[in-house]
Amino acid sequence: MENLVAELKKRVLFKDTTEGGDIVLFFSKDPQTLVYAMVTSIEPDKTRKEAWWNVTMQVLAVPPREVVWTLREPQFTGQEIFSFGGIEHFMKAVCFESASTAPASTEVYDDEKAKKSKTRLHIVK
Repeated sequence: MENLVAELKKRVLFKDTTEGGDIVLFFSKDPQTLVYAMVTSIEPDKTRKEAWWNVTMQVLAVPPREVVWTLREPQFTGQEIFSFGGIEHFMKAVCFESASTAPASTEVYDDEKAKKSKTRLHIVK
């Protein structure tokens, strides 16, 4: 799971914090699932003595589905992997940048290389 999370962190720009209105990416190990959700609220869980939070999210799927997970802050901010029923999960807020604020790509598009390739799709970082 740690290797998969490390690979995600290479490919996705994440935020260090999570708050209402953020889009989070969550990954479940079994079955392997990668899903976006919008955080609608983060409220303290008053039934617990320690700092646990009820994180309410709308899973961005068809149809959208509301879920509430009770998590500690390191869990919903991507600082640690957590588990439900023995199944490991990871979640972290995604940082969406507009084209004007995103860093310019240093990769040069090689048209000849693309023509020789079987696919025209490529990863641009």
